[in-house]
Amino acid sequence: MERALRLTREALAEGKQLVSLGPLIHNAQVVAELEAQGLRHIDAIEQAQGASLLIRTHGVSTAVLENAQRLGLDIIDATCPFVRRAHRRAQELEEAGYVVCVLGDRSHPEVLGIAGSVRGECHVLETPADAEMCGPFDRVGLVAQTTQTVGNYRGVVGALAARSQEILAHNTLCDATSKRQDAARDLADQCDVVLVVGGRHSANTRRLHQICEEAGVRSHHIETADEVEAPWLADAMRIGVTAGASTPEAEIEAVEARVRALCEEREDPGA
Repeated sequence: MERALRLTREALAEGKQLVSLGPLIHNAQVVAELEAQGLRHIDAIEQAQGASLLIRTHGVSTAVLENAQRLGLDIIDATCPFVRRAHRRAQELEEAGYVVCVLGDRSHPEVLGIAGSVRGECHVLETPADAEMCGPFDRVGLVAQTTQTVGNYRGVVGALAARSQEILAHNTLCDATSKRQDAARDLADQCDVVLVVGGRHSANTRRLHQICEEAGVRSHHIETADEVEAPWLADAMRIGVTAGASTPEAEIEAVEARVRALCEEREDPGA
């Protein structure tokens, strides 16, 4: 995310007319800030004429990239390196003769981009149950959306292995995301309430919230400190705060300050 923000701010500082297909990242506050500086969102590549095209962190399909090049657009590629690696692995699998499967949320732009990097047969799977409905395959290959959980990845690998003669699975999960998920799971085990801070449409933030809920702890997915409600903390002795990869540090600090203030009010209601 930091790389994408740096490239965007540098281009805006240079006075470039900058457009992106959809929001740069899934964080409404950061997106609003960039819009105020001049970044414009478009729905179709043809709307980018006369501007520099920013390819957001989620990446785009091969067809979109080729269309942008055909139109002669100035392209600023802010695709996350982990996402780009998933594109390469999917293409390598296809070139080697494997049927390609992509593990991820079907409607997520990252998954659409990875699947769109394959020109032939491609299956998008969200769960092991989806994998059990596919095939059978002679040779099948798998890549994953970078924000998927290790558990879901392993489950899909197992299900595909049972449906194929040969499987080649590439673990394209983001290492930093996996560590963040492990930390959230550990945090949930130690707390009465966990606040998960991040964009409503952020896949990795939603995944953190899911992990905390699955751990059996009360958890709330919020975007800003203003959303924290006092009743959530009323009987909590241990309160945890975690955040998605695209959440600004300032917003995390604001949530922590809000929690401390509400806890002080709870302990001294007459103050």
